[in-house]
Amino acid sequence: MREHGLSEVAITQFRRLYDVWRNEEASSWIREDAIEPVTDVPSFHEVYETIDHDEAVGAFAKTAFLKLNGGLGTSMGLEQAKSLLMVRRHKARKMRFLDIIIGQVLTARTRLGVPLPLTFMNSFRTADDTMCVLHQNRHFKQEEIPTQIIQHQEPKIVESTGEPVSYPKNTALEWCPPGHGDLFSTIWESGLLDKLSERGFEYLFISNSDNLGARPSRTLAQHFENTGAPFMAEVATRTYADRKGGHIVRDTATGRLMLREMSQVHPDDKSAAQSITRHPYFNTNSIWIRIDALREKLQQYDGVLPLPVIRNRKTVDPTDPETEHVVQLETAMGAAIGLFDGAICVQVDRMRFLPVKTTNDLFIMRSDRFHLTDSYEMEDGNYIFPDVDLDPRYYRNINDFNERFPYSVPSLAAAKSVTIRGDWTFGQNTAMFADAVLEDQGEPSYVPNGEFIGPQGVEPDGWL
Repeated sequence: MREHGLSEVAITQFRRLYDVWRNEEASSWIREDAIEPVTDVPSFHEVYETIDHDEAVGAFAKTAFLKLNGGLGTSMGLEQAKSLLMVRRHKARKMRFLDIIIGQVLTARTRLGVPLPLTFMNSFRTADDTMCVLHQNRHFKQEEIPTQIIQHQEPKIVESTGEPVSYPKNTALEWCPPGHGDLFSTIWESGLLDKLSERGFEYLFISNSDNLGARPSRTLAQHFENTGAPFMAEVATRTYADRKGGHIVRDTATGRLMLREMSQVHPDDKSAAQSITRHPYFNTNSIWIRIDALREKLQQYDGVLPLPVIRNRKTVDPTDPETEHVVQLETAMGAAIGLFDGAICVQVDRMRFLPVKTTNDLFIMRSDRFHLTDSYEMEDGNYIFPDVDLDPRYYRNINDFNERFPYSVPSLAAAKSVTIRGDWTFGQNTAMFADAVLEDQGEPSYVPNGEFIGPQGVEPDGWL
């Protein structure tokens, strides 16, 4: 890491992750008998009724916005920032994640008269492309607060030997970011907190760039200010589909809230951890944090917070399962909740949690289930979406996905679920309804223009 010019903060952080991985395997479990479920969380609607909305602009004016933007979207076959992926069209314009995020910020600045600085935490792979888009937007201007901080990088480790992997075919793949928990040491090293404090900012709102529901909110800014809490996590009500996600629990020993990822659940506790009645909320990875409290905590730990270590097992080339097996040592941003006395949660609706992790998610986002408003809000009637299962052989990769939907994805307004098996390409103005199924025909197949797809596949033309 020194040979590659990485900082001592980056090296100190990696040394800690490596030592925990090698020596403290047992400590990675968060056992069910050592925690209590979190069940009584105020909802956004309850909060909304308790605040003065004119006064809320004052809290919002002291808030800065930070987006985690280091991901490449390799699970979809992307080789650039996922935030550069086109989400949908708006008034004939192609709108990428970045375009929508910038639009949300500019709308808040204009309508509420707040500065709302926007900073991206980029990785070494996403920085140039992201900044190019930002600089090309003639409406976006920001001078006193940095528009980006650069996430650290660390070597991928050969799991069997504990040594850094060697991959001469593409040496860039020998490196990886240390998870989004690296945000805190990156903030510390960048001096961002000092720059924000000097200009009167008191709160940071942080969320993923692929979650377009995580818009800046004056309601939550005022609620956060009213509570006096140092840290607030947005959580949402779990459904069966969310049972494998990270969830907030309370440590019985300390009384503090904790984030428990499924990788930290002991096999004997899996049933209890996945119970959506026992643990009704999941972590949306959107947090609010007081700048002074964060600075104090980072000073206490010399810029490297003692967050739980996540072992992310992959191949050195994530797109090639035949390459060498490695482990990427990571931390989760939300796990910092366990370091703060008095940290709280707020339960938000699904409209604030719209992540795109796979082309299954993108399929819904591009459909007629959503409308992108002039305020850059992704609106849907009820935010209860159909279950989508697209054949990964033909739809997982974004280029393959786009090729099979040359006009647009089908209408999903009447669909309860969507299952596509095999290689299907879609014509214009197709629609899915009920539990829509397309079975593998054993050869490339086509859904003609205007057809309806339901439980019987492409519906027959005549009456039975």
